[in-house]
Amino acid sequence: MANKRLIYILQIAMGFLAAGYGVMFTMLDDWRDKFGIQETGLGMIIAAGFFTSFVAQLTIAPYADKGHARRLLTWGVAGNVVGAIVMAYGSSMTGFIFGRVLMGIGAGIAIPAIKRIVIVSDQENMGTNLGRGVAIEVGGFALGPIISALTVGKFGLAAPFLIIAVILVVMVALIAREDIEETPAEDRTTERFAIDLLRIRPLLGAVLVGVALYVMIGVFDPLWVVMMDDMGAPNWVGNAGISIFGMPWILFATVGGTIAQKYGPFRVSAFGLALGAFYMTSYGFIGSPYWMLGIGVTQSALDALTVTGTGIAVAQVAPPERQAGASGLLGGIQTLTGGIVAMIAGSVYEHYGRHAAFVATGITMFTLVCIGCVLVGPKYLRRPASASEVAIAP
Repeated sequence: MANKRLIYILQIAMGFLAAGYGVMFTMLDDWRDKFGIQETGLGMIIAAGFFTSFVAQLTIAPYADKGHARRLLTWGVAGNVVGAIVMAYGSSMTGFIFGRVLMGIGAGIAIPAIKRIVIVSDQENMGTNLGRGVAIEVGGFALGPIISALTVGKFGLAAPFLIIAVILVVMVALIAREDIEETPAEDRTTERFAIDLLRIRPLLGAVLVGVALYVMIGVFDPLWVVMMDDMGAPNWVGNAGISIFGMPWILFATVGGTIAQKYGPFRVSAFGLALGAFYMTSYGFIGSPYWMLGIGVTQSALDALTVTGTGIAVAQVAPPERQAGASGLLGGIQTLTGGIVAMIAGSVYEHYGRHAAFVATGITMFTLVCIGCVLVGPKYLRRPASASEVAIAP
């Protein structure tokens, strides 16, 4: 029961970390109108958090495998608190980038520690637990726009970030009361970083499939609200649409984790992201924001049922004593990809338009999935005979 309580608390904390990002996501058009920050600059603000999270996940997060999981949790959430306060009172691109850097570092060291604890605490239900974690994380992201909608008009642009900061302080206090089992001294890895794990071919393949997801996210994040505004859609389509996209994840991601563990995380996530590539291509041709919103909801449901398998796939093939490092490696490369793509997507959209941005996204995603499947090989692409085959290998 203590393990289950700890898992729930950590997952809720991860949800509110995502809520801070969701709040920022809906502010982009406000920052453009009020502070004159154009699409390329907005992409750079988003990218700053991705880049710093990448560095933190590859260089600091592996220390969670060396007996420092609690410390990384505390400092990571605290970094997000300070970053949210900086974002609340920012008024220039430089200030917003600084806030994003703090939040990116915080998330980069806290989230791999959370995932390590969740994975090793209950391996038999790894798929369900990771799926639930994704559901709560996306639910937190979807909560961000709701907080913004309820508070910005009455209390100003700073209010949503300050609310997130207060909630995260409460989460730190709750985590401090829980017992966290650190990695025993005899099982701690001597590797300082996690890059060497990419020599495991199935792990590299799983990472490439997971990167395709962040190509999609890196395009959507800086472009969705701006694109809806340019298409003449009402404000609710751009802002509430973000929460609508999150609903299938909240409802189906836990089921998606169970499906991935039952049918094989590699094959399930690859199937979902290959279809997602065709969805992304289609957004370059749809002329109605309402049709785009409706089709986007069906894609969101597909993603919720499939792409949660990438985290399970990496956990399956990574050494047991290096789960935080493997999770940080996956998350780091994903966030690096998201940052690069966010910068490119903003610039491509600004200079070449929506058609070019989304067609290029679809082609890139499909290519990554194909290469990933080749690296994974037929052994991991078949359906497992039982859920135990998906458990962490000794």
